[in-house]
Amino acid sequence: MTDRWIVSWGLGAVAFGAGSLLVPLYIVHLGATPFHLGLLAAGAAFAGAPGAIVFGNLASRVPHRRRLVLLTLGLTALTLGIIPLLESITAVILVNALLWFVVSGVGPVVTMMIVENAAETEWSTRIGLLNQAHGYGWAVGLLLGMVWPLLGTQVFDPVTAERVLFMFLAAISVISTVTAWVTLPKPTPAATPFTARQARRITRLLATSRRGVRGATFGVSVNRLYWATRESRFPRVKLRLDSPLYRLYVAAGLFFAGFAVFWAPLPHFLAEIGFASGPIFALYLLSSLSAALLYERTGTLAQRVDHASLTGGALVLRGLLFPVVAVGAALGASSLGIALLGGLLLAIGVTWAVVAVVGSTMVTQLAPKANRATALGSYVAIGAVTGGAGSVIGGWLATYWHGLAFSVAGVLVIVGASIVFTLRQPLTP
Repeated sequence: MTDRWIVSWGLGAVAFGAGSLLVPLYIVHLGATPFHLGLLAAGAAFAGAPGAIVFGNLASRVPHRRRLVLLTLGLTALTLGIIPLLESITAVILVNALLWFVVSGVGPVVTMMIVENAAETEWSTRIGLLNQAHGYGWAVGLLLGMVWPLLGTQVFDPVTAERVLFMFLAAISVISTVTAWVTLPKPTPAATPFTARQARRITRLLATSRRGVRGATFGVSVNRLYWATRESRFPRVKLRLDSPLYRLYVAAGLFFAGFAVFWAPLPHFLAEIGFASGPIFALYLLSSLSAALLYERTGTLAQRVDHASLTGGALVLRGLLFPVVAVGAALGASSLGIALLGGLLLAIGVTWAVVAVVGSTMVTQLAPKANRATALGSYVAIGAVTGGAGSVIGGWLATYWHGLAFSVAGVLVIVGASIVFTLRQPLTP
């Protein structure tokens, strides 16, 4: 089978998924403040887009594709092996940015490899297969992070148990690298570069394909950003200030910033109120799975309900839920506290399923037909920039009080929702 390498990629996603939450929890145990977590999240967000552009441009020359995937998996093993040896929070933040530079950057590369030499009629299925492997791997990584403390803390103290888990994830990445070396297809020099039309088609497929569990907490796909800006390098859509698409961009800037203000300091908040790393992983897994399981049903619902009303309603609910999470501080890690926060994060995941699916659809429907791919690129770019800025703001606000950060996050999302509601009108493709 020529697609056996997808299993290796899914195995690498186990390390990506577990590492995405393990690193924040590790620096919390090193004494990090919420502001440090904001910098950590912002560093990962800002590293992703340049990584996608650099890797994507290198991968346009076919012989580089295999090497870039192997480089990503190998560097993942290296960084996850180095982080538990570091005692400096700043050093961890920098190494983590390098990790997400390559992990986010390789997205366009694996997309090229999965559709290369396949008929365009098969692209949707193959991209879905790749997303599924990545999503399952990411979920297994979160599950591993949830289960490991139950076993590791029987032998080690909590911080040492985290360091051992880092080493285990590094070993998984090594295995992924070796199996990828064996299974990745050899370069095909005769392959032709992707045309601008094909790049636009891939952008639309990425926007409408089923998303994995990663998307619940990492809402911006730099893979889409690369494909949308492949020819123009930077997204450019000429808009009037009063146009519906412009208003949607303003709304997106607000609600993506709000999402980041909430998620960046959340691991610190959960650790501060007494949650061990296992239950924190469980809460993130619950939120992620609730979103992933509803993507397809949301798409079906969107065919019968006004998109602006559906998206705006989900945003309002999400904005109201964010500050309620602060109530968990009064309940701590009690059974009632776990049940409350579990229910809240599950509901937050459900709202993301709506925003992720219907938001992209609204962009394509409001954009001129000739500029739909570029419009999606602009939407993703706005999410990347405002998400990075929101992470820093959220971390800074949480140094005063987590409830302040969560409340500001909610306000930003609800203001964004109020703009989305102004777009309620017949939308035509």
